[in-house]
Amino acid sequence: MPTIRQLHANEAAAITALAHQIWPDAFKDILSPAQIAYMLEWMYTPKTLAEQMNQGHLFYVLENESGHIGFMGIQPAYPLEDFLKIHKLYILPSEQGKGSGKLFIEHAISVAQNHKIASITLNVNRFNKAVHFYKSLGFYIAKEEDIDIGHGYLMEDYVMELGL
Repeated sequence: MPTIRQLHANEAAAITALAHQIWPDAFKDILSPAQIAYMLEWMYTPKTLAEQMNQGHLFYVLENESGHIGFMGIQPAYPLEDFLKIHKLYILPSEQGKGSGKLFIEHAISVAQNHKIASITLNVNRFNKAVHFYKSLGFYIAKEEDIDIGHGYLMEDYVMELGL
C-alpha cells in the first residue's frame, strides 16, 4: 500500500525528478514538446519548488516499495481563506488507475478539514483526461480560465471545485 509523506525544501529535487518523468507522457497529446520543456523549467526547478515550500505550499510524495510514484502540492487558505488549492497532482503513468490519485485527494480533504476549510479548488487543462477523474470524485467545473504564461504559450484550464 502506498504511503504519503510530506517533503521539505531540501527534498524539492524529488519533485523535479518526478515531474520530468510524468509530464512528457501526461501532456504529450495536449502540449508541444517545447511548451512542456518551458513549463518544466518554469515551474519545477528545485529552487522554485523550495521557494514555494518556504511560502506555505505543502508538498507530498506518494511512495511504495519501488520509490516515489507521484506528488501533490497544495496551499491552504488560497486563493481565499475558505479554499485549499491543489496546485499540482501527478502520478507516474505506470501507477495510474490504481487509486493513487484518490489517496492524494483524500489527503487534501483531510488537510482542508484540519484547517476548517470549506472547499478545494484546482486548475486542470481542459483537454486533460484527468478532468473525468476529478468529476468522478465530486469536483465540478466552476469556470474556464486562459492564462498567458509567456513565450506565446497559454494554459487553457478548467477551474474545478469540491465542496466539503
